[in-house]
Amino acid sequence: MTEFKGFTHGVDLGGWFSQCDYSDDTLNNFIKETDIETIASWELDHVRIPVDYNVLENEDGTYSEKGFGLLDNAVNMCIKHGLNVVIDLHKTAGFSFDRDEQETGFFSNEKYQDRFYKLWEQIAERFGKYAPKVAFELLNEVTDKDFMPAWNRISHECVKRIRKYAPDVVILIGGYWNNSVCAVKDIDPPADDKIVFNFHCYDPLYFTHQGATWIYNDDFDINKRMSFEESDASKPGYFEELFGEAVEYAKKHNTVLYCGEYGIIDRVGVADTIKWYKAISSVFDKYHIGRAAWNYKKMDFGISDGRFASDIGDFIRYL
Repeated sequence: MTEFKGFTHGVDLGGWFSQCDYSDDTLNNFIKETDIETIASWELDHVRIPVDYNVLENEDGTYSEKGFGLLDNAVNMCIKHGLNVVIDLHKTAGFSFDRDEQETGFFSNEKYQDRFYKLWEQIAERFGKYAPKVAFELLNEVTDKDFMPAWNRISHECVKRIRKYAPDVVILIGGYWNNSVCAVKDIDPPADDKIVFNFHCYDPLYFTHQGATWIYNDDFDINKRMSFEESDASKPGYFEELFGEAVEYAKKHNTVLYCGEYGIIDRVGVADTIKWYKAISSVFDKYHIGRAAWNYKKMDFGISDGRFASDIGDFIRYL
């Protein structure tokens, strides 16, 4: 695979079907058609929709027609306005990137894994027909490096299960350390020619997440503030060096890279935010890396929340 066509410039719709209160109001109204129209007006080509397993599954493990209906409506609304869609399983039974979710055991529990496979079979059966306008991201942000041998095995089996229902859909697979670009080299070679290596990038974290209270790192000072020029991201070649190994690994295995999340917390000033986006996007463009910015609305990263105001035109050209 030499090109992930139709998934070059995008934005995440986090907080809608994932990392939310799961209320009817949120599921029905957090993102409306006017929001999709706005995204389309920015001349982006896709959105990434994170969805948690408990939106698509009932408590007893059966499937929620209400939840699947909401996702189907979302996908169709996006396609209607010319936007392709990445369906991202943001949380599965037994695993979440967020330790506060208290979802554990997935990588060593066959029952959880079988539930994961069957959920993806359901997703594939229902949404595979939308390919190539829809792509699948198997799981958001594997955390520990120790999980990688199990994750390579699980993802390989899941691809095999999906292909029974969706032979043509592109499937995104990421690595450990929350989809670090440094972990791409440890993802198994693609099982077929429609696999893309996925990563997330919030580097350097001390700049993009300054003031973030949820970082579990004793060395991270939530009170520290800095400008773009004070960060490593301002140094020539920073992102090229960061992505270099992953670029070569993807090339070696005849596939491409996709960055499913990247962005800057809303505590950072607009000018510094735009400088960071400009720097990272120039390297995305150089290596033909598709991407989706985190996040369209709220979630401490909201692009549409008004912080850019008259600067929105200057900003979105770097998405």
